[in-house]
Amino acid sequence: MRAALRTDRLEIAYYDHGPKDAPAAILLHGFPDDPRTYDGAIAGLRAAGLRVLVPYLRGYGGTRFLDAATPRSGQQAALAADLRDFMDALGLKSALLAGYDWGGRAACIVAALWPERVRGLVSVNGYAIQDIAAAAATPGHAAQEHRYWYQWYFHTPRGALGLAQNRAALCRLMWQLWSPNMGIDDAAYAATAASFDNADFVAVVLHSYRHRYAQAPGDPAYAAIETTLAARPPITVPTIVLHGAADGVDPVENTRGHARFFTGFYRREEIPVAGHFLPREAPARIVDALLELHAKT
Repeated sequence: MRAALRTDRLEIAYYDHGPKDAPAAILLHGFPDDPRTYDGAIAGLRAAGLRVLVPYLRGYGGTRFLDAATPRSGQQAALAADLRDFMDALGLKSALLAGYDWGGRAACIVAALWPERVRGLVSVNGYAIQDIAAAAATPGHAAQEHRYWYQWYFHTPRGALGLAQNRAALCRLMWQLWSPNMGIDDAAYAATAASFDNADFVAVVLHSYRHRYAQAPGDPAYAAIETTLAARPPITVPTIVLHGAADGVDPVENTRGHARFFTGFYRREEIPVAGHFLPREAPARIVDALLELHAKT
């Protein structure tokens, strides 16, 4: 069922599958994607008795800012605060969380800062909390800098125009490069690409990729959260990390040392053939991981 709710800053559009009194699992999409990325996981989670909630992140689909004066921030703290506020608006004291890319970052931050709200975490691509100071000061190795071409592009006026004018084609190229074994169904892609027509999509995306390298100021409303995140807080909740072996933007070796960030139950799995858009490519692995954590808690 398509639904919407209001927080202090947003009207968040989301899909709500299952009875309101069932244990909740919140599934969070990344860039450039939308809630449809989890379509293959809904039935398995519902069959296990979970309520499945899949929101559109800020800047995507039907999610809207309530005030024209609110900064169109895409910083990590804003995404996490949105998730916390989404749970508050639904009256959810706690939930299972699963996310990848931007959504994985939001889920990791909520798990780190408000662990009492998280029964278990499935994080695609590991510990996703950004080290902004290090990112701004220390270049990565050449191959990773090449994979991040789009991030440098978005720092330029030309990249801003390119995203605004060619967003569907540009994001489709990312799907091809980041999940080379997935194959793209034209109709499925078109349905998701419509979510990028949100009036705030470009502004939120540009800010996200500029802020993470300290090239754009953050929204002052989230300054305290960002200060806490700068210390790279550990994640204490039960966690399963999944990483697609064919990920074209965040290769598997990037997260092989992430166990140090997790102090509770932790397991990491590399998923053969799958790439960056793992919820689309291996939805059963998302389901299995969430249900394992559900059984533990």
